[in-house]
Amino acid sequence: MLICYFATMQLLPAVDVLGTDAVRLERGDYDRVLFRRPLEPFVAQVAATGPAMIHLVDLEGARDGRLRPEVVELAAGAAGAVALQVSGGLRSVEAARAALAAGAARVVVGTALWERPGALAAFVAALGDQLVAALDVRDGRLAVRGWTQSALELDEALAACVRAGVCRVHVTAIERDGTLAGPDLDLYERVCASGLAVVAAGGVRDDRDLAALEAVGCEGAVMGLGLLTRLGVAREGGGD
Repeated sequence: MLICYFATMQLLPAVDVLGTDAVRLERGDYDRVLFRRPLEPFVAQVAATGPAMIHLVDLEGARDGRLRPEVVELAAGAAGAVALQVSGGLRSVEAARAALAAGAARVVVGTALWERPGALAAFVAALGDQLVAALDVRDGRLAVRGWTQSALELDEALAACVRAGVCRVHVTAIERDGTLAGPDLDLYERVCASGLAVVAAGGVRDDRDLAALEAVGCEGAVMGLGLLTRLGVAREGGGD
């Protein structure tokens, strides 16, 4: 039986990667890049703020369906003692294990969990609490393959996670991603009611949002565009 350990509320800075650059996209649109910087110095800058973990997303890997272990290795080297939660292109247990071998502390898997019967249980059996199930939500349904396709309903996915013994889910409100519009608290409260540990993403701006997410039961929250404001880094086009 898998024993799940839940953490107190944590902030996970997000570092999204295209090529070997750190980027931020608006609503997951690859054509709407809000920010671009070389990966390694940006990861080092984020790690210097002292987070418990950095959320690294290989957007290219997510879109193309292939792990790029060299990107994980670069980020892990730049992060130093700060752990990485890695996602993007992890379409098999073997790829997830390769990401862990490249320096990830835990891996976020989405598409591969839902594409064939028994896959979710197989990932849980192989990875235990190093697996984080990605629930990327748009209009009440999961979005897979780099958010380009729709999959099953959210409630179906939550029930499947509970049955399979998943410890932790990473829930992204896609319509809030890259918008600084605030988190979808109704969504996260609904997911937290499942009893799973929940890491929230999408629209998280500041400490007030973090407190609100903690109040509805979230274990952690990913901050992407809001992180740039905290770091004093300008967005593309002169915004902040």
